[in-house]
Amino acid sequence: REMREHCFKILFGVEFYPAEEIKDQVEQYFDAPQEDDVADNGKEEVVHNVDMKEVDRTFLTDRVEGIAGKIPELDARIDEVAQGWKTGRMGKVELTILRQALYEMLYDSEVPSKVAINEAVELAKKFGRDESPAFINGILAKLV
Repeated sequence: REMREHCFKILFGVEFYPAEEIKDQVEQYFDAPQEDDVADNGKEEVVHNVDMKEVDRTFLTDRVEGIAGKIPELDARIDEVAQGWKTGRMGKVELTILRQALYEMLYDSEVPSKVAINEAVELAKKFGRDESPAFINGILAKLV
């Protein structure tokens, strides 16, 4: 789950930069200092900490680059089932989550589709709007 969240954050940020800068964006993500914030309940929480093993950084970098390289294909698949909500009209949070989950469903044989969908819904609960989890679940269910 933690790796999915890192992947989501990197992919979300990459969305705002040219595709050829993806390697630089990934490096900047890893180089950023730890960041803390105060949650709604008043409890302090870590919102950014990339203290991880090199093997995990490599996996994450490869995953982000893999997803980024498949964006046109992933978006076309999403557009096929998203009635009235083509990818160009979707919020960046929801689109990033959909791309990540669909990539796992299509290209990661170790992740069952149900797990990819569940994890996507959890990301939507954390980072999306109130209606995001149902939207994400509906689109991914159609893609299965």
